[in-house]
Amino acid sequence: MLGPRWGWQALRRCVSLPRAQRQVRLRVREALGAREPAGEVKVQGWVRSVRSQKEVLFLHINDGSSLENLQVVADPSLENRDLTFGSAVEVQGKLVKSPHRMQNMELKAETIRVVGPCDTWSFPLKTKERHPLEYVRQFPHLRCRNNTLGSLLRIRSEATAAIHSFFQDNGYMHIHTPIITSNDCEGAGELFQIETSNEAREPAEKTHFFSVPAFLTVSGQLHLEVMAGAFTHVFTFGPTFRAENSQSRRHLAEFYMVEAELSFTESLEDIMQVMEDLFKTVTSTVFSKCPRDVELFHKYIAPAQKDRLEKTLKNKFVIISYNEAVETLKQASQTFTFKPEWGCDLQTEHEKYLVKHCGEVPVFVINYPYDLKPFYMRDNEDGPQHTVAAVDLLVPGIGELCGGSLREERLPFLKSRLQRLGLSDAYQWYLDLRKFGSVPHGGFGMGFERYLQYILGVENIKDVIPFPRFSHSCLL
Repeated sequence: MLGPRWGWQALRRCVSLPRAQRQVRLRVREALGAREPAGEVKVQGWVRSVRSQKEVLFLHINDGSSLENLQVVADPSLENRDLTFGSAVEVQGKLVKSPHRMQNMELKAETIRVVGPCDTWSFPLKTKERHPLEYVRQFPHLRCRNNTLGSLLRIRSEATAAIHSFFQDNGYMHIHTPIITSNDCEGAGELFQIETSNEAREPAEKTHFFSVPAFLTVSGQLHLEVMAGAFTHVFTFGPTFRAENSQSRRHLAEFYMVEAELSFTESLEDIMQVMEDLFKTVTSTVFSKCPRDVELFHKYIAPAQKDRLEKTLKNKFVIISYNEAVETLKQASQTFTFKPEWGCDLQTEHEKYLVKHCGEVPVFVINYPYDLKPFYMRDNEDGPQHTVAAVDLLVPGIGELCGGSLREERLPFLKSRLQRLGLSDAYQWYLDLRKFGSVPHGGFGMGFERYLQYILGVENIKDVIPFPRFSHSCLL
């Protein structure tokens, strides 16, 4: 005997029941870019403005996908007291052509649901106010809702994707280098040491969690060199840490670095070409994918930056030697706080002058004094002014953006220098790389936040990272 379940299945096969029209959820960016009207759509986001008239209610809502807001047109009966600036809403209705020239589409609301109300009296961001970056910096948990920071974060996301695409399109392998390390790549001693909460309370003679002192990384370079012994082109992109007791506009305790290593290269020009190609490719991509967001910065934050960048993208970067840089500085009519001398590091004031002297375009400075640079840089063997094959890329308004070098691949040279510095035991593994299939190689690193500062014209580095960490400040 056939049961009731069989009867229902037979009925479903024989009778075609009409399906309810599926409601489409759209992002604000998708709604604004739609070419044709659409019925039964849903948009979710936050209210940027409310304007109530006798016969119509206007809302502007945004969900972070676009700088532009979506206009919602509704019957005044849909208004309620929780529908205010900053409140989270869900709007259902029809996407229709807008009669206004400034927008393509608008949403004709059928229902408006307040998902999360906003207390506008205590909310620190106010409607129709252009808050300074210094002001919104006080509210790291809320500043992403500000137009300027929203644009910055979209640009940052696109720039991140463009960097990965550049390297992958050019045959590089992405390596996840460790954040916890026992190495000090820079040798500057400005490290954050890691200890467990128990270790902090126990006597110093207790053993370390890792059995050796461990630190937050200042660079992924040495680990990339390991990988460059098996893969000819590698890169990494991640957080790095410097315990610099500085609250300047140029320094962060936590920031992001793009680093690359190239095997089988004996030319500093090869390294510089990759640096220049990376900068120009990523910048062009960001400008094409985020035109309105970039325009906000070039219009309200740094009005002259657009012309400078167009000049940068059209011209080859300038190359000068460290010797030429020092001579140029000595002949300058400008008085420097730090007197330029051969053998001394270039200060920010020197770097900015050199860029200006060379026509406000990026400048490569090459071949620095041997004693100025870390042990891993290749000896040029060029007495009497002993130099290494190092390069710094200086850009207008910022100073140093990238630093790189050929690495010392010759075992006797590297071994001798490490012995003089008393580092042979700590870097025995690094010497091993030169014993087993060593090749000429080199690489560079680029500070991601400084890159964003330069292309957008932002003065303070704390305003180009979501959650800035610096001396005496670790909010959230």
